[in-house]
Amino acid sequence: MSYQVIARKYRPQRFADVVGQEHVTQTLANAISQKRIAHAYLFCGPRGTGKTTIARIFAKALNCTGGPSIDFSDDDLRVQEITEGRSLDVLEIDGASNNGVEQVRELRETCKYAPANAAFKIYIIDEVHMLSTAAFNALLKTLEEPPAHVKFMFATTDPEKVLPTILSRCQRFDLRRIPAALITKHLAEIAGKEQVTIDAAALHAIARGADGGMRDAESTLDQLISFCGNHIEEADVLSMFGLAAQNQILKLSQAVLAGDIQNALTQLNELAQGGKDLGRLLADLLNHFRNVLIFQVSRGDLTLLEASEAETQALKEQTALATTDALTRILEVFADAELRLRDATSKKILLEVALLKSIEARNALPIDTILKQLNQMRSQAGSDAPAVTASASPRFAPVPAAAPSPAPTAAPAPLASTPKPAATVPPPPAPVAAPAPAPSPAVAAGTPVNLAELWNQLAAAVNRASTFTAGYLKFAHPVSFEKHVLVIGYDPEFEDYLGLVDNARNHTLLATKLGEMGYANAMIKFIKSEAPAGWERKPVAATPPPAPAAPKPATAATAPEAAPVEKKTAPIAFNKEEFKNDPLIQKALEVFKGTIVDVRA
Repeated sequence: MSYQVIARKYRPQRFADVVGQEHVTQTLANAISQKRIAHAYLFCGPRGTGKTTIARIFAKALNCTGGPSIDFSDDDLRVQEITEGRSLDVLEIDGASNNGVEQVRELRETCKYAPANAAFKIYIIDEVHMLSTAAFNALLKTLEEPPAHVKFMFATTDPEKVLPTILSRCQRFDLRRIPAALITKHLAEIAGKEQVTIDAAALHAIARGADGGMRDAESTLDQLISFCGNHIEEADVLSMFGLAAQNQILKLSQAVLAGDIQNALTQLNELAQGGKDLGRLLADLLNHFRNVLIFQVSRGDLTLLEASEAETQALKEQTALATTDALTRILEVFADAELRLRDATSKKILLEVALLKSIEARNALPIDTILKQLNQMRSQAGSDAPAVTASASPRFAPVPAAAPSPAPTAAPAPLASTPKPAATVPPPPAPVAAPAPAPSPAVAAGTPVNLAELWNQLAAAVNRASTFTAGYLKFAHPVSFEKHVLVIGYDPEFEDYLGLVDNARNHTLLATKLGEMGYANAMIKFIKSEAPAGWERKPVAATPPPAPAAPKPATAATAPEAAPVEKKTAPIAFNKEEFKNDPLIQKALEVFKGTIVDVRA
């Protein structure tokens, strides 16, 4: 007799022999006991989980002598015929090679005839999703109302491709991936029957590589027996299939959680040079960090995990090295790397970058924490802010006051004590605030507005608030200001700026500045329009100084007082070093671990 592979030799022959699919086998056994047998069943799930095997066992239970019965005898002739695939009443059809409408029509014709020597004529169609749409439609009527002696059993790995009209006529059973612990136990039993000695670590490695498929695990064991003989160790499994040892996964994850970049990259390099499958390594890392997260969140509930004793001990140690947020960010980094790995030219480089990002993600602060700290800084600085500005103003004030003091010899003493009259005398400061509110009554009365003057004032105010927005406005020109709507135009050559400047932020800024100038409830509209003839574009920053100089008093006595007023509005007294040493700035640098690159007044 020819050699039979382990997957066929130890194929389950009864419902009790099926591993990890009790939710399906128990339901079918109860249906037989209660005589509630449907006419069509659909078994779907990953490869190697027992779809066709369960269909054959169900067929044996239906067509055994004296059946339907769960406790059929293995020596029954009808059962042996089904096992050996020579039963005339149990027909197994490959959906991939018989997917045409002609084959389905032939099936419809043959199913009318009574079974040869059994209770039912059973059709087992494997990979049923490969049938064409026409073949599915040809099967619909027969599938919904078949003869009483006909039963259909479908198996598929891709139920999404099966027509909904077919699904609605079947009882669907979804088979699960088999847990690694059950695969390990079943392989140990097979190894004992085959008189093969195999380490527990090797069995666990085979179960990891099988990814929930029993047939894959049995095929791997068969191959290892041919490769290693009657003694199999973990190193043999790892070298044959390019898997990383469990302790290597644990060491690498430990380096990531400890923030040891050099150790993590060194271990990755050793694994890559050892011929390990980097895609599988990344999947193992992702699964391990998922276990760490679940272990931490569930407070050590091992029922949610598939972990060995060594991994359970490592989970207890590593849980204390990172918070839940940090583990979540690490998982996001590795999940993103797994998506991009299949398209990566150099998988090692991608995995090295993923390790670096994961270590950075562990130390990163969540955005909610940053916002909370900023709000705390603002609330703490609320009482200190006046003190900072008050201490800053004396530093700026002596700059204008120092100019007139050297001129007199003895009289400066009273003058030094009289900067206050300069603040109380209305003429010098009044012109600074007067130009903006002045047009307000004119607008209310319906008189025309001086667009050029309004535009210069608005551009200067915007420049003080936002240099970016002011940079856009230097290419614009005012078109009209009627009914509280300021229309701003751009020449056709500058129409690209419309998409940059026309947004809610700039609308709010311009309307706010117009309100400060006395034009309340103003609205802004940007259009493409040519500038009027003779319109001259002036630098936006050059407009503020002339405003206070216009109403300059003619008397010589007040001339020395005008200089300090002009100095107070100009931003020339800004001190970069003082800004850098500000307590709030230093606190922000400490929180965000940053440095000041540049300071712009």
